[in-house]
Amino acid sequence: MALIVQKYGGTSVGSAERIKNVARRVAQWSARGHQLVVVVSAMAGETNRLIALAKDVQTNPDPRELDVMLSTGEQVTIALLAMALKEQGVQARSYTGGQVKILTDDAHTKARIIAIDEKNIRADLDNGSVVVVAGFQGVDEGGNITTLGRGGSDTTGVALAAALKAHECQIYTDVDGVYTADPRIVPEARRLKTITFEEMLELASLGSKVLQIRSVEFAGKYKVRLRVLSSFEEQGEGTLITFEEDEKMEQPVISGIASNRDEAKITILGVPDRPGIAYQILGPIGDANIDVDMIVQNVGHDGLTDFSFTVNRNDFRKALEILKPVREHIKAREIVSGDSIAKVSIVGVGMRSHAGIASAAFRALAEEGINIQMISTSEIKISVVIDEKYTELAVRVLHKSFNLDQPA
Repeated sequence: MALIVQKYGGTSVGSAERIKNVARRVAQWSARGHQLVVVVSAMAGETNRLIALAKDVQTNPDPRELDVMLSTGEQVTIALLAMALKEQGVQARSYTGGQVKILTDDAHTKARIIAIDEKNIRADLDNGSVVVVAGFQGVDEGGNITTLGRGGSDTTGVALAAALKAHECQIYTDVDGVYTADPRIVPEARRLKTITFEEMLELASLGSKVLQIRSVEFAGKYKVRLRVLSSFEEQGEGTLITFEEDEKMEQPVISGIASNRDEAKITILGVPDRPGIAYQILGPIGDANIDVDMIVQNVGHDGLTDFSFTVNRNDFRKALEILKPVREHIKAREIVSGDSIAKVSIVGVGMRSHAGIASAAFRALAEEGINIQMISTSEIKISVVIDEKYTELAVRVLHKSFNLDQPA
């Protein structure tokens, strides 16, 4: 008997029939003697519907009230799944994030988990119940409902697995694992049997939609065994996300290609080239809780330089408004910006021991006439910013260039 945490995404619980299918799957695991905690998202499209409804009432919805509203999506799902399990003859009980209690900070719509009180869950598990928990939500120290941001149900699942010291956290989604690239872009993409946490963390941060980055961070920090599976297939081992030190065989050079269209580029021209200028530009951006991704500062000339960085498109307009007084204060020449860009990245722990990966990638893009606007690297990844219209071409070219379409 093992304690297993399973998480089902919005498409997996997108209708009453799909919720019944999840209940049947959970019942099979329970019948084998396993203790189960099931974390669910809101039904597919429900969160977007609620956000649209809020914006119909208030142009910029109050974050606290928005969290109160958005948390109801998952509450509907947990109740329905608990009912469906009982219909299957399985003892079950549902919990909201606040009922668990999943304690978070007070950053509404982007809250982070601080602690989890798992005693009620353990008591129900010991009594033979399947525990169904609402993903994506918690409460702050003041008792206010908070949400964890997009993809937060993955984080809830992994955090619960860590708190309960579960044998495995299984993330069920509409794909049957992690692929070398998005199969919708590259039909030849292959499912990976295993991938390291480092690689998965990079892929998640670079645009892979299979797992939310904070869930992978949690899994890595607390050594949670993580597996991605399809909720629409009865068989299959999915992709196991492992710790690199557990791997006995040498890793392939490149494991995957990721792309992200959700970024925008901002360049401040004619910036005084002096100590502290980067902080003067990015400090106010950080204070507004806007994440900055890639940063490039050109070599100074005549006491001036150009400073470029990327942000999420959702924060693009807000960042520009913040930078208007900053530009005047530092006496920069002008701000130029655009959101028709994309980031394409190659990831692989094998890059540490193989030379020439960057030059091979740049050559492949150059041969297709794809211009590189920005470059960012780490030990196991290379990212480039390109014109958005070349995104899919770049992914296909790089996938073929590194022979990812060939059997491992």
